[in-house]
Amino acid sequence: MDSVRELKEAFSVASGDPELVRSQLQAFGRQIPLLYFILMVNTIAVAVTHYRFAPKWVVVYTPAFLCLICTIRCVNWWKARHRVLTHEHAVSELRKTTRLASILGAGFSIWSFTLFPYGGPYEQAQVAFYMATTLVGCVFCLMHVRAAALSLLLIVVIPFTVFFVSTRQPVFVAMAVDMMLVGTALCFIIHIYYLNFSQLVQSQRDLLATQIRTQTLSDENFRLASIDSLTSLPNRRSFFSSLAELAQQQLAPMHRFDVGLIDLDGFKQVNDVYGHATGDQVLSEVGRRLLTFATPDVLLSRLGGDEFGIIVKMSRSNDALVALAEKICEQLSRPYWVSGNVAELSGTIGWATFPQTATTVEQLFERADYALYFGKESQRGRPVIYSAEHETRIRRASLIAQELRRADLEAELYLVFQPIYDVMQQKPVGFEALARWQNVPLGQVQPDEFIRVAERTDLILHVTEVLLRKALAEVHHWPASFCLSFNLSVIDISSLPRSQRLLDIVSLSRVPPSRVNFEITETALTRDFEQARGSLALIKEAGCSVSLDDFGTGYSSLTYIHRLPFDQIKIDRSFVAKVDADAASRNIVKSVMDLCNNLELRCVVEGVETQSQLDILRDIGGVIMQGYFFGRPMRAEAIGTYLAEAAAHLGHPLNPAGVPQPAGTAGSAGTLAPIGLT
Repeated sequence: MDSVRELKEAFSVASGDPELVRSQLQAFGRQIPLLYFILMVNTIAVAVTHYRFAPKWVVVYTPAFLCLICTIRCVNWWKARHRVLTHEHAVSELRKTTRLASILGAGFSIWSFTLFPYGGPYEQAQVAFYMATTLVGCVFCLMHVRAAALSLLLIVVIPFTVFFVSTRQPVFVAMAVDMMLVGTALCFIIHIYYLNFSQLVQSQRDLLATQIRTQTLSDENFRLASIDSLTSLPNRRSFFSSLAELAQQQLAPMHRFDVGLIDLDGFKQVNDVYGHATGDQVLSEVGRRLLTFATPDVLLSRLGGDEFGIIVKMSRSNDALVALAEKICEQLSRPYWVSGNVAELSGTIGWATFPQTATTVEQLFERADYALYFGKESQRGRPVIYSAEHETRIRRASLIAQELRRADLEAELYLVFQPIYDVMQQKPVGFEALARWQNVPLGQVQPDEFIRVAERTDLILHVTEVLLRKALAEVHHWPASFCLSFNLSVIDISSLPRSQRLLDIVSLSRVPPSRVNFEITETALTRDFEQARGSLALIKEAGCSVSLDDFGTGYSSLTYIHRLPFDQIKIDRSFVAKVDADAASRNIVKSVMDLCNNLELRCVVEGVETQSQLDILRDIGGVIMQGYFFGRPMRAEAIGTYLAEAAAHLGHPLNPAGVPQPAGTAGSAGTLAPIGLT
């Protein structure tokens, strides 16, 4: 029974061993061209020598048909040589090879026996020689597929022996006996070779398993020490270790390397809207995308949160750095499909070069961080390379910070007020307070400069208090129906005690809270959404109103409107600037107005400067507006004159001349944008 089982196994494919099947198929695949080359060349040679003696159907058509089958088989295999097969398909392929070997072996044998009677003794001897040599060559090509090789031997050797013994010619009888002996020897050789091949595959498998276990332990130790588990990127420790190592290696003056910092724009919003689990999935996908850019010369790391680092070992030109960064930004800006949601992000990258912009690792990181900070403010979603301009900005910011600390802010800070106009009633209904700073050493400091510096320190708290008190003091001189709009910094709503401090100032001013409107930008909400919601709710409960400022310039998430207690939305001037020339801008403004109507929110349109803009905005439903058309920002002492002249023109058609620009107005187009507390 064991012999029968072993014999059955010898003529079947070892389907229970996927690794052996794959190795057999790979090894046999390399022999296929040689197999069919031997078979077709020998067949053509025999057909040519018998062309004069045998009929064409025997000497031309039959071998041509057999060679065509071989050619088709060879071409098909060549086309599919790189195809990755499943185990089931691989077993099927080996079984097909065994069947085809038997069929072709039988076909070529029958053709040889049919050809034998034609020609003289030399031609007959050639047929016998052809069958013997072709068989041996094909068997050796099939050695890796034992079942196919043994099947071919049996199908050819047994008929060969019987046929040539039956001729009773001593030479052919001797050849038949030799063929039987050679076939028997080949059977043993095939069996031994197959066993050795199987053992070799098993040894390779055991060795690979050992290597995998060793490598797995090594990789795990390395991962725990240097790899971020969420993104599979090197961690912060690995990043700074690589930086320190490069800094030590690149001491020669001509040696440089580049460092980049990546920050995801909009990731905070993903966490707020979809939760931290979704945020982790997004970070994991970011890691996968960044890994596609990793090379021996480019190292990428996760530094923490949504911040990532890049090290380019061999410094590149600025153009090459920008090109690499733009490819990375393009990948990061593709949609993220996670948990049935679509998250939209972008990435800003700041670059710095060692040792051109810094001489220590710490300084290099700070320079790259500043380039990143600059990019997030002015070139969000784009790469920024640290330059002399940034060095100047750093020094300027440091100087402003010093002056803010020692300045008499009560004396130096002042306000200008821009009218808020009701176009239906054709009269102003309030003013927005815009911060200004006149410093003795620095002169007139732009709001975007000193507010930004103040926000990066605790000085912003004092600045807010001074400006709010001054603004509330002016409200007492306005008509009782007029409101005050006051911009808040993100720091002002970063905690409940800080927000309560603002309300205490309002209470001490004796200005009704209903006349005070606090404005906050979309970008300020992304720092800590939950804290912002708590602070704004506190402000709303005190009786003040809350506005979402510059709507459309941040992430414009409807979550802000749905989950935060807003009373008013202000459409950013960037949409209004093109409203009379761009249908898309007009449609956006109209959509926001409709949204406000549906949610019972007041809508204020900023940046109205021309009659044509006013006409279009009024036609699509605009009521409350701001802009140069209605009045430039003015000092407090000019408000009385402005209101008197505005009252004198009440009821007249609106035009630039009809709404006076009183003497003492301040600011230019470059100084009007409300930034921070402006």
